[in-house]
Amino acid sequence: MTAQTRKYFGTDGIRGRINSPALTPEIAMKAGMAAGRIFTRGSYRHRVVIGKDTRLSGYMIESALVSGFTAVGMDVFQFGPLPTPAVAMLTRSLRADLGVMITASHNPFHDNGIKFFGPDGQKLSDEVEAQIEALMANGLEQGLATGAGIGRAKRIDDSQARYIEFAKRTFPKNLRLDGLRVVIDCANGAAYKVAPEVLWELGAEIMPIGVSPDGLNVNLDCGSTAPEAMCSKVREVRADFGIALDGDADRVVMADEHGRIIDGDQILALIARSWSKAGMLSGGGVVGTVMSNAGLDRYLKGLNLKLARAAVGDRYVLEEMRAGDFNVGGEQSGHIILSDFSTTGDGLVAALQVLAVIAQEGKTVSEAAHLYEPLPQILENVRFRKGAPLEDARVKSCIDDARAQLGESGRVLVRKSGTEPLIRVMAEGEDEKTVRAVVRHIAETIEEVAA
Repeated sequence: MTAQTRKYFGTDGIRGRINSPALTPEIAMKAGMAAGRIFTRGSYRHRVVIGKDTRLSGYMIESALVSGFTAVGMDVFQFGPLPTPAVAMLTRSLRADLGVMITASHNPFHDNGIKFFGPDGQKLSDEVEAQIEALMANGLEQGLATGAGIGRAKRIDDSQARYIEFAKRTFPKNLRLDGLRVVIDCANGAAYKVAPEVLWELGAEIMPIGVSPDGLNVNLDCGSTAPEAMCSKVREVRADFGIALDGDADRVVMADEHGRIIDGDQILALIARSWSKAGMLSGGGVVGTVMSNAGLDRYLKGLNLKLARAAVGDRYVLEEMRAGDFNVGGEQSGHIILSDFSTTGDGLVAALQVLAVIAQEGKTVSEAAHLYEPLPQILENVRFRKGAPLEDARVKSCIDDARAQLGESGRVLVRKSGTEPLIRVMAEGEDEKTVRAVVRHIAETIEEVAA
């Protein structure tokens, strides 16, 4: 079963508009029953841990999942609001057979999703997701627990404290953040309690925003997908540093003292330089994606380091990291995976690594974090409702023309999003005006075809 033919799973678990055909309580319950069946592999009491972000629909999806898991005999530990990387970490720490995060990440509140982690804290492979889908379609009638075999559910009260201590341990013991003024934007999402607490306990003076979730405002004009709020606050309060997480805190965007954005590529450059100098970097470089700016590639080559490119999606970044024995990888959008600490992207831990460099070097953030000039790169998202625009001859011809126009120093990447009904059009080259023009032309052609 390929990603294109799968009914429920996309590039990052199950995700869609709540109570649409993509995600209903019935789907969630069946997913819980099917995953529980697959990960019940012995005669002991099996356990699953569940975290969520702050969406209103999280209560509904959580209840449905609990019903599914307990129906097949799994005991359920419920964490409440907690970042995705915390769920991955606690899946291993609590020796659970399965971990689940209820989130639609950076999407608006009316979407939600289900991310699964295996007992090793890793996201499930395409093959295991295909097995879950197959069971959801046929086979759930068998294997239901009966009598005393039915699972139990309980809430775990110290899950946030466990993650706070874990995050603090990733920061060098000999360093403190005393004297640093930090704006932290939690996107009204899963990290709204834990992220400010970690920074404060490490000594920073914090100015939190996006820490008043109401079930409807996750990612709303805040967080890593709308970092203007964080940048504005940095300038307003004259902070030294800004951090903007997304709804489930697995991605991060940062800002210097002038409110200028530090994206995932710049974060990779800084960590690569710092870890390489300290002898901590493995694999001889870092893993990025096909979206990573060519400026990052050039900068790393200047340090005798390499940039390995993976497909878009943190699971594919992690696969490339494993294949090449890399311990640093990430996406321009802010998914940063540091496998010495975590099995998935962790926005807070990535920010702490940048703060460690700032605390150690005594430089301003603008001096420490802007290490290269990126090539002009333009990304435009085109929403569509029907058809397969990328298979149309006019679109293909337009893309070929754009590549010829940009020449060997430029790149064109057009792909369908795995999480939303969008086609992402990206171009990169030496001349911004030309890059912008070819992106607009491709986008217009797709809009005409998809109309």
